[in-house]
Amino acid sequence: MSRKIPAPAVNAESKPFWDAAGEGRFLIKRCRACGQAHWYPRLACPLCFSDHTVWEESPGEGVVYTFSVMRPTSPTPFAIGYVTLDEGPSMLTNFVDCDFATLRIGQRVKVRFQPTEGGAPAPVFAPI
Repeated sequence: MSRKIPAPAVNAESKPFWDAAGEGRFLIKRCRACGQAHWYPRLACPLCFSDHTVWEESPGEGVVYTFSVMRPTSPTPFAIGYVTLDEGPSMLTNFVDCDFATLRIGQRVKVRFQPTEGGAPAPVFAPI
């Protein structure tokens, strides 16, 4: 049993990302001015503030930077944390399809898309 994820808030800046997620594709933004990839998708680069950014498809692979296992009073524990993508940026995410007792910092993971409550699927990560 997996934890329900609320539907994402979609706006004009992030709509291409969520549309691609619905097709099972993972997109990130890259700045043409400084060359750096960034996350969360936005029009202006958060590193150099240029508005010369483009979408690029990513394999959605990276390593666990940090995580925490949440054990609420409900029967479904879950793990959240940060993944550092191979392209460089880190993103907050949920970890799925793994034994939380064996999840480790530095572990290789890959994106998957999990249904949300009435919206586009959300990117989550599982061990490779």
